[in-house]
Amino acid sequence: MPLADDFQAIVDSLPDDWTDLELALRIRDVERYVETATYLVTINAQPLSRNAWHWRLLVAHRFGHAAAAPAVHATMKMLDNAGIDGELELRELRTGRTEVVQMWGRPESAREEFRRLRAQ
Repeated sequence: MPLADDFQAIVDSLPDDWTDLELALRIRDVERYVETATYLVTINAQPLSRNAWHWRLLVAHRFGHAAAAPAVHATMKMLDNAGIDGELELRELRTGRTEVVQMWGRPESAREEFRRLRAQ
């Protein structure tokens, strides 16, 4: 299965309240490691050296300090288009966390706009 489709299948299987997840990526042809790394820099993939898994990918759903899911999907699609074959494994999933935003001193209009944006 192409990496983009594999990633989308993982995301589609998650509950709507997922906040962030950790994936492991392994490529089949280690000769293409450097080429793969040039694509993965866009989503800040972290290299691994354990058990033949090559990178750790952190993905955020609606907020957080990780790559956005659409960006990860686009990167996986670039790897597919480059003919780089591999596999993804879901390592960790976090759900139900809420964003904490400092609202002290902000006008009510800013608070309402924040609530409107987050309700979608």
